[in-house]
Amino acid sequence: MNYIELYRLVSKNKNLAAKRHPLFERNRFMKIFIYLTLAFWGVYLFALGVMAAITMKNDPIEPYDTIDKCMIFFLIIDFYLRFMIQETPSQEIKPYKLLPVSEKGIINVFLVRIGLQPLNLIWFFFLVPFGVLCIPRIWGITGLIGWLLGWLLVFVLNSYWYLLWRTLVNRKMIYVLIPTAIFAALIYFGLVRDEDNQWLFYSTLCLGQGFILWKWWAFAIMLGAIAIFYFINYPIQMSSIYREISREGDVTKVKSSNMTFLDRYGVIGEYLKLEIKSIRRNKTVRHQFLVGIIYTIALCLLLAFTDVYDNTFMKVFICVYCFACLGCFTLTNVMCHEGNYMDLLMSRKESVLSLLKAKYYFNCIVLLLPLLIILVPVVQGKLTFPGVLGCMLFTSGVVFPFLFQLAVYNKSTLSLNNKLTGKNNMQTSKMQMIMSMVALFTPMIFMNLLIVVFGDNKYGAPLVMTILGIVGTLLHPLWLRDIYNRFLKRRYTNLQGFRDSKR
Repeated sequence: MNYIELYRLVSKNKNLAAKRHPLFERNRFMKIFIYLTLAFWGVYLFALGVMAAITMKNDPIEPYDTIDKCMIFFLIIDFYLRFMIQETPSQEIKPYKLLPVSEKGIINVFLVRIGLQPLNLIWFFFLVPFGVLCIPRIWGITGLIGWLLGWLLVFVLNSYWYLLWRTLVNRKMIYVLIPTAIFAALIYFGLVRDEDNQWLFYSTLCLGQGFILWKWWAFAIMLGAIAIFYFINYPIQMSSIYREISREGDVTKVKSSNMTFLDRYGVIGEYLKLEIKSIRRNKTVRHQFLVGIIYTIALCLLLAFTDVYDNTFMKVFICVYCFACLGCFTLTNVMCHEGNYMDLLMSRKESVLSLLKAKYYFNCIVLLLPLLIILVPVVQGKLTFPGVLGCMLFTSGVVFPFLFQLAVYNKSTLSLNNKLTGKNNMQTSKMQMIMSMVALFTPMIFMNLLIVVFGDNKYGAPLVMTILGIVGTLLHPLWLRDIYNRFLKRRYTNLQGFRDSKR
């Protein structure tokens, strides 16, 4: 079987796997949602491209030169966005190890698919309208095609650069610091340290001009760099396959911690220990938690150290989102990870109720982290402390009770350690998606409406949100008991769902 036939076979198998997956109906909803999201961002990037071309038309340098000079920032944004979308192919390759196909061939096929994936074209929603408005009037259509082809090679290179580090990050989370340090060093030594000789801007500018003029050296540099990272990824992906097969990561020794300070809280204390240990020891739980923390920190720092989102609407959005983000990452799948041992939980009276209380207390405690981080824009005067406090309490007293309702309806077991990769493994239901979106956007809309109602009284809206949050938080024993009672009515349906969806 040659490479072309093998490539077709892999593509055919991926399509069949998506259609035959037991959660195909949910996948279809997710695909529609993803397509709508991509359409939204496509239109948004298209509009940005047109606006950027018009805005920079009167600059002393050509607009496309400005974009070429900022290539490093495009690569950084693209690199970190891929953590949400692009996965490593190691688990997809595993089943082919049992078939009489060349191991070398199958790895090469999956690496080629990484370079040809549509994700590498997403920035073209911005680059195509921008280039059409700026380049043909000087360099013609051939210059535009060369420029776009060069940028395509840039993003293909970035996909292999990302794949290298994502594979290592899956082994140890600390590896994410290395590309971050490299990007920081490039910006510091190439732009900040010597402002009179910004060699990084000059290098990417020359590279972009080489693309427009179809200089052989510009394309040779990109193709050579792609080839280097392609061959670097080959042995790393090979070792990752064997790690997946042998489960090396599952036998690492973990230092135990008794956390005796929680013993005073009885059964709830034991479940609090379980929450903490699940984050420390289980890959998928830890990944969800860390992604939520990273998003929270990034948003707080974005508001604190930039002026991009200084309007009232975006301030409210970021303030609300900072507190609700982590809860949406973790509570959308509430009880799904517990589906692995739900039969044991149901064997003791009110064990699930104690677990729900522990989860609620844990998520409320975690809210202190974004509170500490968001104090930076409070000190700078961009936000008020009553507004921040109102958003935090509203999250604990209104948003969390809303998300906890999913404990009644979630019935799909999520693995604690196995990484579910690929489009055909999405297990987010329609209800989870809708409720998470409502939980994210309703507080923001509600807060802005209150601001409009109270007008110049800047303490009116935070006061209303604080009161609602305190009432909801104090009444948590009642609404958690209600969730538990409704869960018991559906226990047999949920238990069957947890068993059927175990992998």
